[in-house]
Amino acid sequence: MRHSLRSQKKSVKRAVRTRRVEDFDYIVVGAGSAGCVLASRLTEDGKSRVLLLEFGGSDRSVLIQMPAALSIPMSMRKYDWGFATEPEPHLGGRRLATPRGKVLGGSSSINGMVWVRGNPFDFDGWEKQGAEGWGYRHALPYFRRAEAHEGGDPQYRGSDGPMFNRYGCLDNPLHYTFLAATRQAGYPATPDYNGYQQEGFGRMAMSVHRGRRWSTANAYLRPALRRENLRVLMHARATRVLLSHRRAAGVAYRWGGEERRAHARREVILAGGPISNPQLLKLSGIGPADELRALGIEVVQELPGVGENLQDHLEFYFQVECREPVTLYSAMNPVTKAWIAMRWLLRRDGLGATNHFESCGFVRSRPGVQYPDLQYHFVPLAVAYDGKSLVRGHGFQAHVGPMRSHSRGGVRLASADPTEAPLIRFNYMSHPDDWTDMRAAVRLTREIFAQPAFDRYRGREIQPGSAVRTDAEIDAFVREKVESAYHPCGTCRMGRADDPRAVVDPECRVIGMERLRVIDSSIMPTITTGNLNAPTIMIGEKGADHVRGRAPLPAADVPVYVAANWQTAQR
Repeated sequence: MRHSLRSQKKSVKRAVRTRRVEDFDYIVVGAGSAGCVLASRLTEDGKSRVLLLEFGGSDRSVLIQMPAALSIPMSMRKYDWGFATEPEPHLGGRRLATPRGKVLGGSSSINGMVWVRGNPFDFDGWEKQGAEGWGYRHALPYFRRAEAHEGGDPQYRGSDGPMFNRYGCLDNPLHYTFLAATRQAGYPATPDYNGYQQEGFGRMAMSVHRGRRWSTANAYLRPALRRENLRVLMHARATRVLLSHRRAAGVAYRWGGEERRAHARREVILAGGPISNPQLLKLSGIGPADELRALGIEVVQELPGVGENLQDHLEFYFQVECREPVTLYSAMNPVTKAWIAMRWLLRRDGLGATNHFESCGFVRSRPGVQYPDLQYHFVPLAVAYDGKSLVRGHGFQAHVGPMRSHSRGGVRLASADPTEAPLIRFNYMSHPDDWTDMRAAVRLTREIFAQPAFDRYRGREIQPGSAVRTDAEIDAFVREKVESAYHPCGTCRMGRADDPRAVVDPECRVIGMERLRVIDSSIMPTITTGNLNAPTIMIGEKGADHVRGRAPLPAADVPVYVAANWQTAQR
């Protein structure tokens, strides 16, 4: 595999020295969660020539491949674009980090490796919003095609796809304590939240295989590098789509300090993510006319929805002091960390081989909510997601956040310079219902941690703190402490071709353009219930069939769980 990548780099260098313009059948911009899927699927025939452009570099680092090191690469400019929001007006003017992968595998190489497909009703909701052919019955076959899961009902789960995922070992007793407490609080258990029943608490799946992070670079791209018809060019920054009479003809990019072009005989496909895709479209003259003209960019196709509809999940860390030394805090010293890393290097197992998100839950926040709108990750340690803020002493926490925020933001150009980061504003917490959901999340979590199962371990409430009780006090805590779950999406919304808010049609084609598509989480009409890596991979799988003109996989009509009392009870 390493030889394949070295050979690729040498052949690319030879090619670009001898020719400034090359022809391909397809050009894919972005080697991320969807881009690697596309590069793999589009080269399966052995004939179609594909160029995959990626601004980042290799993903070979131990810091990427070792699951327990997940907080490190997402904080490194070598692997992360380093985006941050504009001051968020409803969060006291705070600027929140917006990590995006700048490396082979994209954000699948720096994320938390949590494998959550979303709720079936998410995809049925897409279809109702104009994304015809993207209901759950249509999406499920592509989830199965992508997936290699240990066990599970074959009606719902795949077993021979490239994306391995597995459950953690639950070696830490606090995972069992957490799950016992949720049952005592009256919540159901679910054997597989990616199967028939998402609602409830249970084990959490991780995209880890044989002790390694199983990114799309490992799952899809690396095997495809053996094919002569795939060329991967790293450290290449796409600067605009080359257009001819509203038809994509190729991509202009910078590589090695030089301006270069690549021509696409068939299509150009943008898979750079929900921040970079709208930036590239706008730089190419596709987007809101007023914004483009103000920056001196010629308007080729007016699409007001480009960069709009930006969504994310917010979450807070509910942290509790632990009275017994059973948490991962014991491993947070240099000597133990070195031992964990050495064991992982030698055996690919132990504490280094897990993301430590091994138990989780999906619940409804109040009566009248049909399917879960709150997500829980439990961790036997009190620490920030990015690893920068560790509580001194033993503690445990739940990451908790609402799944269907009503707030919407946007991505806008800072200038016509492609090297200048775009302006990102989510407008977090701008809708009053979001505050209602956050208050419910705090109170429901406090109730879970108050159950008898935790009596042995429960110390003081570190965060929010036992004094935070009223709506105003909870709101103040949220305003100061809530964080992004790093799930941006929706800026190239999929919908009907006559929908003025839509950017791509249900076959991922940019509306009003020819031979140009967007295929990744950018096209989500609304955010899904859970982490976004799995549904983004599904989008890549299904989108690849649209590009190839293949008939979609047969729809799978399977039953899905709905709580019988959802209209009248919260649980």
